[in-house]
Amino acid sequence: MKKIAAITMARNDEFFLEKWINYYGAQIGKENLFVFLDGKDQQIPSNAGGATVTLCEHVEEEMTVGDRTRIAFLSTFAAKLLEQYDLVIGGDVDEFLVVDPNCGKSLKDYLSQVRCTPSISGLGIDVGQKLGEEGKIDASKSFLSQRAVALIDSQYTKPVVISKPVKWGAGFHRVKNHNYRIDKNLYLFHFGSFDLDILKQKLNDKTKIATGWSKHLEQRKRTINLVVKKVALDGDVFFPIARLLQIIIRHPFAWRRPYMYFWKMVVKIPTRFKNAV
Repeated sequence: MKKIAAITMARNDEFFLEKWINYYGAQIGKENLFVFLDGKDQQIPSNAGGATVTLCEHVEEEMTVGDRTRIAFLSTFAAKLLEQYDLVIGGDVDEFLVVDPNCGKSLKDYLSQVRCTPSISGLGIDVGQKLGEEGKIDASKSFLSQRAVALIDSQYTKPVVISKPVKWGAGFHRVKNHNYRIDKNLYLFHFGSFDLDILKQKLNDKTKIATGWSKHLEQRKRTINLVVKKVALDGDVFFPIARLLQIIIRHPFAWRRPYMYFWKMVVKIPTRFKNAV
């Protein structure tokens, strides 16, 4: 059994951070979680338990510059962790790496048995909200029991699991100087677009607007619009198709990243994932 750590950095994201701690704590143990809070003004989550939570000095930077600063810091920290851990999972606080329930294995069990040289990606699944049918999210319940439709999105097919020191690209979207490998049983669920009310709250965050986040957050509404307008396809049919496309096709401006061009695959999330996150 491999020793696995998970790292993230967050600011003003208590809602997702509590879920992140609960999820990864159950998968690999809270004592193996490392959380960096961007700002001495941040509150340590009440459910942190044995996780290592560090308050960092907040530096006001434009979004793109700030992303690069944060990912450089996290890449360096992950390299140090790999002196005592076999694997490190890195990701944003609203992203959750899930092993297909059909495997009958926990995330730790599964990652202990797969090849990781030097990284593994899960298929990116951007969960949306079907307005008119799905209401505000209830944090006390599993997320996927309340959301049924998602966009298969290559920008969330991220190499979040590493076995060797690497330099992640901003947002964990790539590993510099290395190819990526999409595992057939791993999925990276992104929940940043799954509740319109939460999106609106972020759009009212003056700090985020001042540092250039408004365009990025507005783009997240695209997923909600797509899951409302498009007919949802069978996820189990289109997951392998999307995975193959992303293995073959590369981003025109970043060859180390998967891409799907104009394909917008909206799919039904298989019911077996309901209690996964």
